[in-house]
This record gives sequence, structure tokens and C-alpha cells, in this order.
Amino acid sequence: MIAEKMKPFVQNNSAIRMMFEEGNRLRSIYGADKVFDFSLGNPSVPAPDCIREAIIELVNEVEPTVLHGYMSNAGFEDVRQTIAESLNRRFGTAFSAKNLIMTVGAASGLNIILKAITNPGEEIITFAPYFLEYGSYVRNYDGKLVTISPDTTTFQPNLKEFEEKITANTRAVIVNTPHNPTGVVYSEETIKKLASILEEKQKEFGTVIYLISDEPYRELAYDGVEVPYLTKYYANTIVGYSYSKSLSLPGERIGYVVIPDEADGSEELISAATIANRINGSVNAPSLMQKVIAKCVDAEVDVSAYDKNRTALYNGLKECGFECIKPQGAFYLFVKSPVENEKEFCEAGKKYNILMVPGSSFACPGYVRLAYCVSYDTIINSLPAFKKLAEEFGL
Repeated sequence: MIAEKMKPFVQNNSAIRMMFEEGNRLRSIYGADKVFDFSLGNPSVPAPDCIREAIIELVNEVEPTVLHGYMSNAGFEDVRQTIAESLNRRFGTAFSAKNLIMTVGAASGLNIILKAITNPGEEIITFAPYFLEYGSYVRNYDGKLVTISPDTTTFQPNLKEFEEKITANTRAVIVNTPHNPTGVVYSEETIKKLASILEEKQKEFGTVIYLISDEPYRELAYDGVEVPYLTKYYANTIVGYSYSKSLSLPGERIGYVVIPDEADGSEELISAATIANRINGSVNAPSLMQKVIAKCVDAEVDVSAYDKNRTALYNGLKECGFECIKPQGAFYLFVKSPVENEKEFCEAGKKYNILMVPGSSFACPGYVRLAYCVSYDTIINSLPAFKKLAEEFGL
């Protein structure tokens, strides 16, 4: 018999993963070129060549007991220092190795931070739509997720409601920019206003409120859009980062957390998060991939392929009559459903072998998410199917 706490998760398995399995089923019937699977944010651009080269070099040159061995729960110090120096060059920060903890992707990073700061019953705020696992992560530590309703005009944070919902029990706020599922980038003006609200609320309640910046899509931005680095705007910021999207390494589960010296109780917080890395079961981030990242710290994937897909899919859907905002980052389109129940729309899409994720999976019903990290041919070949789907709904 499973634990009571697990039963809701089993009963409400991820719609994204369910769509992924449906895609596999349809491909086995119709062939891969006839199925238009926009369900999963799995990078389609290959990892940079330096990743493969670094793996070969490390395997051939580094003592196996070092390369594959234990290290500090925070990760190899030289790796952390290398990343810190890269961040300092790029963003004008002043981090060192002690400010970083290597993690098993951004998800593990969020979990160790939430474990380190959350007392039972405390509130963690986030903005809808949001990556639904946030709720699971918060509940892992008996916290309460408080959701701010979406501004469906711009999908920038609804700061009026945000200010109203902060209480003396608010422990942290999670933001995600570039954003999953909308692709928006929070503007510097938005970040400054958000930081100002948090500063005032800390004074009002005499509490510490951490701002947790979830940044797996930081490097995926288009049209020259700048993505603000949040530690520069609010002292109590903690950054969670992953190389899953930026270097096309989702299966390698490698990322880090940054806890700046300016954060309240930073020394104790760094210690707590490092211990949480161990007692949550990760122990440490993958050793080989840590060393690979150190060698490829300034590498980048070619985002032009995503940009090409973004433009083609956005323009194609608009021509079909669908409504959506043009994303500034990440690799998702958030499209308004032509009917109130977007799950009905998703089901209709399956008739044309189009797989979409319902917006209710992101706490924003009435919309669907399309992940355009697919081949360009998939984008182009899907447009006649989208045209038929649009006609079915009278667009």
C-alpha cells in the first residue's frame, strides 16, 4: 500500500508525461513524420561539440577515483569557482566558490533551497501560469503554495495581487524568467517593482522573504532581449540554474544554486542547503558532468534554430486564426484555446496527430502550451494540420 501523501500524485499523473507517452503510441502507428508532438520541452539542438570533447578528454586524462569519486556535498571547489568567475564576468557580480552549490539539475536545486528555508505551514508564492511541480516541491516540506492569478494580456506578474497576498507567513517567492510556459521575459521594470514590494513587506512584517529565481532558460532569449540577473535588484535573492536547456543536457541532471553573501543569514543558509543536498538523497551532483561544465562554462547552444521554429510556428498559428503572444525566450508558445475547456481542444488536436499540453497543467486553464524545440520540418508539416484544427473550431 502506498503512502496517503502519494495518492494524489498517482491519480493526477503529469499531463506532459502522458502526452509524451501518447506521442510514442501515435508514432508507432503513423510514423514519426506524421505525428506533431509539441508536448515535451526536450531540447532538439545538439549539445555543443566541446561537451563531447571534454568528456573524452576527462575520461582519458583524469584518475577514475577522482573523476567518478565523492567530493564535498557542495561539489568540486574548482568547478564552483570557475562558474562563479564566469557569472562575475557576465553580470558584474562578486561570487566565489562558497556561494555556489552544484545540484542535480534545477529541480534538485529548488528542493534543497525549499528544504533549507521552509517551516511547516509557511507560504511560498508563485505566479500563474507556472511549472506545476512547484506545488509538489513546496509540499515536500509541508509548505503552502500561494498562487497569483495570471495577467493574460502580457503574462507579466500580477503585482497588485502579489502585494495583497504577501503575509507575515510568506517565506519565499518563486519566479521563472524566461518563462515556462509563456516564453515571456520579466522586464527590468517588473523586477524592480517586485523587489520594491518585497523590501517594503519585509519591513512591514519584520520578516525575511527570499526571492528564488528559477533560471533553466536564461540563455534562450531572442530579438536582443536582456534577461535581468536578479541578485542585482534584491539582496535576498537565490538563483537556481540548470544546464538542461542552455547546453541541451536534460538527461545529465546538472545545475547549481547561487546564494549571495548579501542574502540574509547567507553563511548558515549555504551550510543548510549543502546539507540538504546530502539528506535529500542526491549526496552530490554528478562528478563527471561537473568537470565537463568547468571546461565548457562559456559554451552556448545555437539558439537560431529555436528562433527559426519560434517565428515559423507563431506566424503559422496566427495565420490560422489562433491567438497567442510572441515569446521572448525559452521554447514555448502559450496559445489561447478557441473553447473554454482547453482539454477538449487538446483532444481534438489528437485527431490530426497534434499533441499539446493543457494550460490547466500550469494553473492557467483556457490555454495550451506548444514546445517548439522540435525539428523545423515538424513545424512546417504541422501547419496544414493546425489549419484543419482551426477550421473545426470555426477560426
